[in-house]
Amino acid sequence: MEFSTPAANTWGDGGTSPKVSVVIPTLNEERNLPHVFAKLPANIDEVVLVDGGSKDRTVEVARELRPDVVVVHQTRTGKGNALACGFAACTGDIIVMIDADGSTDPAEIPLFVQKLTDGADFVKGSRFNHGGHSHDITKLRKLGNDGLNLVVNVLFGTKFTDLCYGYNAFWATVVPVLDLPDVRLPKKTDGTKHWGDGFEIETMINIRAAVDGMKVGEVGSIEHRRIHGETNLNTFRDGFRVLRTIFSEYGRMRRQKRSGVQRPGGVIVHQQPGRRTHGVPSTPAPAPAERPRDEVGAASTDINRLG
Repeated sequence: MEFSTPAANTWGDGGTSPKVSVVIPTLNEERNLPHVFAKLPANIDEVVLVDGGSKDRTVEVARELRPDVVVVHQTRTGKGNALACGFAACTGDIIVMIDADGSTDPAEIPLFVQKLTDGADFVKGSRFNHGGHSHDITKLRKLGNDGLNLVVNVLFGTKFTDLCYGYNAFWATVVPVLDLPDVRLPKKTDGTKHWGDGFEIETMINIRAAVDGMKVGEVGSIEHRRIHGETNLNTFRDGFRVLRTIFSEYGRMRRQKRSGVQRPGGVIVHQQPGRRTHGVPSTPAPAPAERPRDEVGAASTDINRLG
């Protein structure tokens, strides 16, 4: 999966190229992993598999397929916590988050890396623009996604075309800005999740990247149907969860404005690519203190902010 990049920053040239880490949250995905791992580009530097307590052979299969896989166990529950644990374990300059069910295509990773090396801070996949498509979404879910996109674009001044898609990539230096719940926090005694530990994570980090003033880009992506197993998505339950996330993040943005935390100029999602300022290599994020790694073995355009 080689592709053209500027001469001074070519992925895989072994010199100044960024190191790429891929984070894959899993829960009983042993039958899907062979497909997902087979489609990973050959020059991926690090694969971090985060297991949420699988009862099948997910971890064993991952190690058989890729002996150098980094296996991390979640400290709590939920996709948000899984991703936060994975991000903390990454040592790469670029972090790519994909799903273990085969719905996101690992062969598209070079498109995301290219966008980042061209100057973006954060890149998200879009099923509905730049040649993207979905083989899985229903008409009802598409209608809901369009409505949620509209709400976000009006409230935050962005031009997202696909808010509710979890295929994202970003420079590792972005992680602290996302302000995810500390992976060392204990589980809540009442059984509820910390905000950001659940499926709201995907909407939350997209909005936070934009609110922080990052250069956010989109690339077209093809969403496939889950290969094996049943999806946990529920159109109405998860739609209301996303809507709650949007208004929660809007309130957070307004509080930041009042306290002066927000960068000057407010939400800025640039239209034109600019010079990348992220260092290569970057300083790796620390691994979770409570649950260290189990093993460390051997086309597109930018979305715009109005005003």
